[in-house]
Formats: sequence, structure tokens, C-alpha cells
Amino acid sequence: MTRRELAHWARQPVQMVVGLVFPVMMLLMFGFLVGGGRGIDGEYVEFLVPGMLALTMAFGLEATMTAVTQDLGKGVIDRFRAMPMSSSAVLVGRSAADMLQSAVGLAVLAGVGLLLGWRWHGSPAAALLAFALLLLLRFAMLWIGICLGMVAGRPELVQAVQILVWPVGFLSNAFATPQSMPGWLGTVVEWNPMSATATAVRDLFGNPSAAPPSWASDHAALLAVAWPVLLLAVFFPLAVARFRGLSR
Repeated sequence: MTRRELAHWARQPVQMVVGLVFPVMMLLMFGFLVGGGRGIDGEYVEFLVPGMLALTMAFGLEATMTAVTQDLGKGVIDRFRAMPMSSSAVLVGRSAADMLQSAVGLAVLAGVGLLLGWRWHGSPAAALLAFALLLLLRFAMLWIGICLGMVAGRPELVQAVQILVWPVGFLSNAFATPQSMPGWLGTVVEWNPMSATATAVRDLFGNPSAAPPSWASDHAALLAVAWPVLLLAVFFPLAVARFRGLSR
């Protein structure tokens, strides 16, 4: 099942390239066209790149949802379920391919960040832990996409669900600090799962986080693990239950 998903990359290279280029375009746009960095001590690019790495973990979710709904609409999943194979292989194969693509996307975006002047100042072990937290967030977001894709059922309904990804992504500290926002909005941003991951990753990279003193910022690493685990605890069983109930 994983090889099947990877074969789609060779048959549809444009989709793969767009998925890699879009976060790079966002990084360049906010770094050079929109970038401000109010309340940030140090280079804005060192604040921006870790935030973009976290935000990228939500991008591409619509591709996962579309792939699931297309397989449902064409009856592909029904044929797989009739074959002598583990039913979990369908979802696991989809998630494994998505995680490989996410790892490639992280590497590309981090490479562009290095070209723009971003550097990490922590140990190699801390940097690896930062990337592990990013992929953990992606894994949780992936299962949200798989679950919502099966609930939507049709590709044309994906766009309606996709609209929800943008507010959640931009209501984070990827581009600006919570203290530069109105009080109530800053609180919402501070408790966003992507904000927790972005803050924890900035700390591990040794980049400026500019996070105001609060429980959420002081325990960002804990929240960067707790949020994805909580999301997985909710959406993983929902996705599995939905998949098992497809033929009922």
C-alpha cells in the first residue's frame, strides 16, 4: 500500500512539486514581503523559519483528504477490503507515504531557511528532537485528514473542510508573537497546538521565541507532545471505526 502511494508521486510529479514549493513560497513571502517581527529580539528569519516548519505540518492535509475520498468514490478501498490483506494496511500505507513526503518537505524548507540565514544554535540531539516534534504534529494532523476525508466521502466536499485548516494555521505564533495581538486573541494563539510545537522547536533550535511568560510557553515541550497525542487519541480510533464501518 505504501508503494502504491509512492507510485503516485512518479505519475503525478506536479502535485508533489507544488506541495514542496508552496511552503517555500510562504517562507519567502513572509520573510521578505510581509515580515515584520514586532517584539522579537534578534533576526526575524530565525523566529520565522521554525514557525513555518510547524505551520507546514498542517499544509497538504487536503491532499490526504482528497486521496482518501477519491479512493472511496472509485470503489478502490472496497476492492482492497475484499483482498486477503490486513484492513489496516490501507490506512497505514497512506499514512506512511504521507510521512515520507512530510520528511522531504521539512528537509527542503529547512534547506531554504539555511540559505536565507537561519541557523540552529543547539546541539544536534536537540535539533533531531525538534524535527521529531514536528513530525509528531504532522502524524496527528494526518489522521485528522484521513478521518475527515472518510467523513466527507466526496472530493468536492474537501474544499469546504479545507477552509478550516487556514484559520487554525494562521491563528498561531508562526509569524508573530502573541503579545503583539489583542489580549483575547493572544491567549487563543498561545494555546494553539501549532504554537506549542513552534515554541518548543524554537527553544530546541536555540532561536528566539519571544513567548510571553505563561504556563503554555513555559511548558511548550510538554504541550508539543500532549496536543498531538490527544488529537491522535480522538481521531485515530474515529478513522479506524469509520473505515471498518464502510461496508456495513
